[in-house]
Amino acid sequence: MADIIRFIAAIMNEIHDIIMNAAVHLGLQATDKDLHLWIIGIIGILSFFIVHFIFKRLAKWSITIISFIYTFTLILVLVFAIEIQQGITGRGNMEFQDAVVGIYGFLLFFAIYVIYRIISFAIRRASTKKAKAGRTRRSP
Repeated sequence: MADIIRFIAAIMNEIHDIIMNAAVHLGLQATDKDLHLWIIGIIGILSFFIVHFIFKRLAKWSITIISFIYTFTLILVLVFAIEIQQGITGRGNMEFQDAVVGIYGFLLFFAIYVIYRIISFAIRRASTKKAKAGRTRRSP
């Protein structure tokens, strides 16, 4: 896990240096904080537009998928925050596999929830069809 974090940090450092050098070559008098404002702001607003477009389409089908995506994102942040905290404090072992297993746990419990919802839907649908069939047979 520590190696993965170092690898990601190295990539981010390279991107940071490229952006800083590009700013210097363009003659911008931007500080590191100025670049963070602009780069994260641009990435954030572009991400928002993409996510908003996708979620508007998904909301036409079901709000459950949006809830799943939001919760899955929260779980990703949480499991990696826990692993990083373990690495920093030395309490527990910082392992990538722990994060993966935690994510699998969420997916397992969500799958159980989906199966429950499918069974509930099927039962409701079957009982509705029986009620409609009973009403049509009684009518003269």
